[in-house]
Amino acid sequence: MKRSSVVFGLIGVTLLAACAEREVILPGKREDIRAILANQDTGQDSEAPLDAVSKPTALRLPAQSVNAEWTHRIGSPKYRASNPSLRATPALVWSAEIGAGDGRRNRITADPVISGGRIFTLDAEAKVTATSTEGATLWQSDLTPARDKSSEATGGGLALGEGKLFVSSGFGRLTAMDPTTGAVLWTQNLDATGSGAPTVYGGVVYLVGGDDTAWALEADTGRIRWQLTQAGDISNVLGAAAPAVTDKFALFAYGDGSVQAAFRKGGLRVWATQVSGQRRFKSIAKVSDITGDPVVDGNVVYVGSHSGRLVALNIDDGERIWTAREGAISPVWPAGGAVFVLTDQNELVRLNASDGRRVWGTKLPNFVKYTPRKAAEVYAHYGPILAGGRLVVASNDGLLRFYDPASGALLSTIEVPGGATTAPIVAGGTLYVVGTRGQLHAFR
Repeated sequence: MKRSSVVFGLIGVTLLAACAEREVILPGKREDIRAILANQDTGQDSEAPLDAVSKPTALRLPAQSVNAEWTHRIGSPKYRASNPSLRATPALVWSAEIGAGDGRRNRITADPVISGGRIFTLDAEAKVTATSTEGATLWQSDLTPARDKSSEATGGGLALGEGKLFVSSGFGRLTAMDPTTGAVLWTQNLDATGSGAPTVYGGVVYLVGGDDTAWALEADTGRIRWQLTQAGDISNVLGAAAPAVTDKFALFAYGDGSVQAAFRKGGLRVWATQVSGQRRFKSIAKVSDITGDPVVDGNVVYVGSHSGRLVALNIDDGERIWTAREGAISPVWPAGGAVFVLTDQNELVRLNASDGRRVWGTKLPNFVKYTPRKAAEVYAHYGPILAGGRLVVASNDGLLRFYDPASGALLSTIEVPGGATTAPIVAGGTLYVVGTRGQLHAFR
C-alpha cells in the first residue's frame, strides 16, 4: 500500500508538471489595474465612435485685434473677441482687493467683465466691486438681502449691456445696477438660485435659474417676458451655464444634461435635446450637468457635459453633427477650424471642428495629492481663451499657462498669487483674472 501511494503521488506530480507546462499566455496588452485611479478612460462607448486621432492641420487663426470690452461669457458670437491682442510675456502690474475669496462653503464663480474703463467682479459673498484699469477701487456694493447673511449663499454671474450691469446671485436674485455708481436699478426674484451668468441681447436679459428654469426679462424694468422650464436635477455643479443668444435663437442648458432652443423674441420652443452618454468607470460621470456652456459658431452649437461628452449641434433643428468622448468643464473656444476644450479629465484638447476628432491633448495638473488609497481633490482649471495667438489657461495651482494652438506645446507660465478661480479675460492688451484670495489681478 505504501508503495502504491508513492507511485500515485509521483503520477500526480507528473500530471501537475504537465499542466504547468501547458499554461496559456493570453494575448493582448497588459493594463495596470490601477489605471482607472490614474484618471485614464479605458472604456469604449458605442455612442461615441470618434476614437481615431486626426492628423494636425494648419490653423487659420484670426488676426490679433485690440478690444476695449469683454462684457459676457463667450457663448454668444456677438460678445466673443476672436483673438484679442496680448503681448508674448505679460507681467503682473497690479492686484486689487474685491472682497471674500474661496472658502470651504463659499466660492467665486463669476468671471470678471469690463467696459468703459471699469472691471466688475463678484466675490464669494455677493459683493460687487468696480475697479479702474489702474487698480483703484471705484465702488463696492453688497447685494446680500436684508434678512440674510452674506455667508449663507454663494455663486453668481455678471454681464454688461443696455447701459447696465446685471448680477445674478446665489440668493436667487437678478439685479440691475448702474455701472458708474453701483446704484441698484431693479431686482427680480428668481425663486431659485441664480448661480449662472446672464446674457443681454436686444433689450432682454436671459438667464438660467436653479439649473431648470430659463428666464427672459426686460432689461429696463426686470419685467418677465417669458419663461421655459425643464425637469429638475439635484446632482449639479455650482454655477449654471450662461445662455447663448443670436439674432434668432436663445439657447439654454440645464442641470439634467438637456439643451433647449427658443425663438429669442417670443420664447417659443424650437427644439430640445439631451447630451447623453458618459465616461465608463467614473463615479463623477453620474453628474449630468452641462458645464460647457452652449457656444455658437456659425450654424453650429457646441455643448459639453460633466459626464464626459461634447456635442456639436445644428442650431436650426438641434440635430447632432458629431459627438466626442470628451467632457467640457467650461465653454469651448472655436477658432480656425478647431475646437479647444478643457476636459473633465483635466486635459487641454484640440478637436477638429468638422468631425470632433482629437488632434492633440495636453495633460494639466490633476490630483492635488495622489496615493493608491486616496485621490480626492483635483486642481481647477479655467478657460481656455485665445489671446495673443496663444491659448491661455488659468489654474488654482498658481499659474497662468500659455500654449501653442497648433501643437499644444506649453510655451510659458506666469505666477498668479494664490492661484486663479475664474477664467481669464483680455481687454486693452491686459489680461484680468480673479484669484482665490479675493483679488483681481492684471497682467500686461
